[in-house]
Amino acid sequence: MVEAESAPNEKLARPIRDEDGVMDEGFVEQVSQAVLLSDLTTLRDLVGDLHEADLGGLLEALDSEERPKLISLLGGDFDFTALTEVDDAVREEILDELSPETVAEGVRELDTDDAVYILEDLDEADKKEILDRLSPAERSVLQQGLDYPEGSAGRRMQAELIAVPPFWTVGQTIDYLRDTQDLPERFFEIFVADPGHRFVGTVRLDRLLRTKRPVSIADLIEDDRRIVQADDDLEDVARMFQRYDLVAAPVVDKSGRLVGVMTIDDVVDVIEDAADDDVKQLGGVDADEELSDPVREVALSRFRWRFISLIAAFISASVMAMFEAQLSKLVALAVLAPIVASQGGNAATQTMTVAIRALGTGQLGSWNRARFFRREMIVGLLNGVAFAVITGTVSGFWFGNLMLGVVIALAMVATLVVAALAGVVVPLALDKAGIDPAISSGTFVTTVTDVVGFFSFLGIATILLRLG
Repeated sequence: MVEAESAPNEKLARPIRDEDGVMDEGFVEQVSQAVLLSDLTTLRDLVGDLHEADLGGLLEALDSEERPKLISLLGGDFDFTALTEVDDAVREEILDELSPETVAEGVRELDTDDAVYILEDLDEADKKEILDRLSPAERSVLQQGLDYPEGSAGRRMQAELIAVPPFWTVGQTIDYLRDTQDLPERFFEIFVADPGHRFVGTVRLDRLLRTKRPVSIADLIEDDRRIVQADDDLEDVARMFQRYDLVAAPVVDKSGRLVGVMTIDDVVDVIEDAADDDVKQLGGVDADEELSDPVREVALSRFRWRFISLIAAFISASVMAMFEAQLSKLVALAVLAPIVASQGGNAATQTMTVAIRALGTGQLGSWNRARFFRREMIVGLLNGVAFAVITGTVSGFWFGNLMLGVVIALAMVATLVVAALAGVVVPLALDKAGIDPAISSGTFVTTVTDVVGFFSFLGIATILLRLG
């Protein structure tokens, strides 16, 4: 390996990200050149002190063949925590290029939650090959986290924590914290566990430091503590953290044994991931899709949703085909029909988005569903009347046919009321059936509003304009 002469410091002192938070193109180019030349000195000057989030952003900005080379060049100086900050596809690509020894050495230095996050998506054979290179104690801790179900608190918890017995004094606990070398990097609370390691309670760090040394730890235990079960769903845990403004919470197994801790940094990631998934799924995009995914995978995943949309479009078109004779007699119907359907689709999407978000955050339950349903129906009716006046007036004067304005006005009211109904009922029905409403609601709701919009407009026109 050749180490080129380091560039002057003033050339290295350039911003890492631009004003929009995007990795600076010039900085990425400098790193790329250093990797290409195997210039370890310059590389250390450029990325040696980067935060894990910036290092992750840099890895995503580099070409795929440069990523593993950068990690190999840095060796022990590379912070493997950065791999938790990149897209899944990028992480898997990097891990495929690194030797099991390199990965094992990297995850050995991580907190258990980060190590499990990196290893969980690997093939079982690759996972075993890496775990076999760890010590029995390290392997046991990571395997425990990997054995919990995907999406559970056990997968995301941090096994490193501080637990003391209830019979210790404040003085003993403080001395233990000062003398022990392998404490967690950050901690906010002291957990109390009995000799069987069953969870007893929690002592806040600030309260511990304000109390006299002879006082027993048992006297400082918080009465009202929120406990996370290891098999709890991560989104449920995140809602609990939001609801009670938690910074950390103990994780226990089915027998009540203290097995880990959930911290706010992990919960923020869960909330962001859940919001990101919902946004993607509402747009008919697979929740796992990332910018770094290959073209073939993206095309295949999107084809499914587009095929479903195509079927829905044919259903809507078949409704219009039922009124082919009426459309041929009055061309204005073909011009105005899409307006009714599109307004219904927009109204339904608004209601559906609120309903799905409320379901996802636990704000919509059996106690307030009737009130929410009533509110949305009234909103649909009011908007229906308002848009009926607008579209009816414009259409009547546009085509010189006031009766045509009456037709579209009546159809607009009917469509917006049904849109509100569909926007509430479809997500609730899917949720009750155990189907994520964010995934499927859009297609069903759009189909309903298109069919109702076309049918109501053309049906009313047939009756009032005597086109039958």
